[in-house]
Amino acid sequence: MRVRGTRDSYALFLLPGALAFLAVVVVPFLMNTYVSFTDWQGVGGPEWSGLANYRELLDDAEFWESFRHSLFMVVAMAAVPTALGLVLAAALFDHVGRHFGARITAVLRACFYLPQVLPIAVAGIVWSWILAPDNGSLNAFLKAIGLGGWRQDWLGDPDFALYSVMGVMVWVQLGFPLVVFMAGLQRVDPQLHEAAELDGAGWWRRFRHITLPQLRPEIQVVLTWCTIAALKVFGAVYVLTKGGPGGATDVPSYFSFTTFFEKTQVGYGAAISTVLTVLILALSVVGLRLQARAQDGERT
Repeated sequence: MRVRGTRDSYALFLLPGALAFLAVVVVPFLMNTYVSFTDWQGVGGPEWSGLANYRELLDDAEFWESFRHSLFMVVAMAAVPTALGLVLAAALFDHVGRHFGARITAVLRACFYLPQVLPIAVAGIVWSWILAPDNGSLNAFLKAIGLGGWRQDWLGDPDFALYSVMGVMVWVQLGFPLVVFMAGLQRVDPQLHEAAELDGAGWWRRFRHITLPQLRPEIQVVLTWCTIAALKVFGAVYVLTKGGPGGATDVPSYFSFTTFFEKTQVGYGAAISTVLTVLILALSVVGLRLQARAQDGERT
């Protein structure tokens, strides 16, 4: 009876969070899913259209182009920050921490993490100033060092806009993997590195054969988390380019937004967001399954 009473008290503490999750996540998602099966312009009553919106989505070249852009965002927000974060975390932990002390390491870690705590609107506006074609800091710097021929309209040229946004997102996202990996390095037995160093292993060999295998759980978490963030990226695209020029930086979340609010094709916009939500949920489940399987393998 006492154990049952304890479990009931735990359930009471979980109840407010469960109700908030139901009201903020589950109910809006179900409403959005219903709207995705209708033909609705946001006024009047929605008309049931079945799978018409989803059939149209399959043949919509603009949607698939925006989805292709989101794959570029996965590279910029997951693959590149994870790789750079691993190297930088190992360098800060092994080299900077050992030769310059924990205080300098903490300051550098905070500097890398600062873009994560900046509002994306503020960061986007600052970067739009930096990348401005006429008086932007980047073009002014290139001119000052004699590379004026490299100046570009970084956010206004379709050939460069997507890569410019990707560069900004690498800067924004880098701090998260770095902090996670530095926390993971705290649990690595230092005797492993000392033994390898005594055997003549250099920094790169120790990083490859000791650090990477030990940080496998953190790598899986970071890749899953950052990939989800890349698939639902919206704020940076909205502030920097608004999906332009000519759709060169459009992503599914922004495409859904413009379809929903600007074109007032509410049912079709809801279908886009529903597909994106299902994709993110599936990716989350796969990531959690892989992580659980890896943990079970380590125990055995």
